Amino acid sequence: MKGLILSGGKGTRLYPLTYTRAKQLIPVANKPVLFRVIEAIRDAGITEIGIVIGDTGPEIKEAVQDGSQFGVRVTYIQQEAPLGLAHAVKISRDFLGDERFVMFLGDNVIQGGISPLIAEFAHHHEWNSQIVLTEVEFPEQYGVARLNGEGRVVELIEKPKNPPSNLALVGIYMFDHHIFEATEAIKPSWRGELEITDAIQWLVEHGYVVYPHIHRGWWIDTGRPGDMLNANSLVLEELTPEIRGSVDSASEVDSRVTVEEGAEIINSVVRGPTIIGRHTRIVNSYVGPFSSIYHHVVIENSEIERSIVLEHSIIRDIPTRIQDSLIGRHAEVTVNTLRPKALKLYLGDYSQLGLL
Repeated sequence: MKGLILSGGKGTRLYPLTYTRAKQLIPVANKPVLFRVIEAIRDAGITEIGIVIGDTGPEIKEAVQDGSQFGVRVTYIQQEAPLGLAHAVKISRDFLGDERFVMFLGDNVIQGGISPLIAEFAHHHEWNSQIVLTEVEFPEQYGVARLNGEGRVVELIEKPKNPPSNLALVGIYMFDHHIFEATEAIKPSWRGELEITDAIQWLVEHGYVVYPHIHRGWWIDTGRPGDMLNANSLVLEELTPEIRGSVDSASEVDSRVTVEEGAEIINSVVRGPTIIGRHTRIVNSYVGPFSSIYHHVVIENSEIERSIVLEHSIIRDIPTRIQDSLIGRHAEVTVNTLRPKALKLYLGDYSQLGLL
C-alpha cells in the first residue's frame, strides 16, 4: 500500500497564525500535526507517501524534505488550486498507480493511530474502500454517512442541512484503483470542488464495496483554534513524561511534565500534562496544565495555562494569567512600564484580544 496526505489547504480558520505558516506545521504537543500524520502512516507499515501541496508547498517541503528523517520516501504532488479532496486523488494517479492506498488529511489527529485500520483493509481484498466514521455533535458541519440495518453504507452527503445520522467522515480513507473511475465520473459541487463524498457515493451506487469503520476514540480536525487547543490537550495526556532539560531546586515540576533538551525551569511551578520545548526558559513563572511551550521561548514573571506558544516568543511581566491562547512565532507579550501608561498593540488581521 501507499499513503497519500493532503496538505494543500490555506488554513483560513486559523488566521492570523497561518498567514505565515502552513496549518499542517502548527505543533500539537510540540510536534507539527503533519509529522504526526506521517508517523501514523509509517507505523502502519507504509513507507511510500505522496503529499499533495498547494501555496504553502515550499514550507512543507523544507520541513519534511525527502522523508528520510521519518523513515519514509516522500513524493510531492502539486495541486494548482483547492479543487476538492477527490481532485487531489485524481491528480495523484501517477504516484499511486493501481496500488491500494490510505488517504489522510494532513491536519487531522486521531487516537490510537491507523495500524489496525490498514491491517483490516489489507486482509479484505473484497473491499474497494474503507471509510472511517465517528459520532459528532454537529453533523451538519461534516460529510455524513447513512447506514442501513445491516451496517452497510447507503448514502454519503456533504454538510447536509438535515443530517440523516450523526456519523461523520473522519479524514482517513482507504481505496483501491476503482476510486479513479469515480473521480473521472463525478462533477464539481456547488463549491466548484470535486467532493470525496460524491466519489464514494459513486462507488456505492455502482456496486463497489465500501466498508464503514466506526471509530470510538477521539478524533479532531485541527482547523480551528479551539480544536487545536483540544487536540493539544488530548495528545499531551498520551505523552510519556521525561525530564531532559534542567530544573532547579526552587522549582516544582510534577510527574506529568516533559522538559526537552536545553530547557531551563528556574524558580517556577509547572503542572502537567505539559511540554516545555528545547532551549526554552521558564523563570519565576507558572505554567499550568495542557500547555505546549515550543522551542526557544522565554516566559518570565508570568502565568499561562491551556495554551500553545510557538517558537522564539517572549512572555514577560504579565500581571494576569494567560489561558486558552495560541501565541505565534517571534511574538512578544510584555508590559510597558513607561509613563504615560497605555496599551500599545500591533495586531494582525483576524486577531482576538481579551482584556480583563
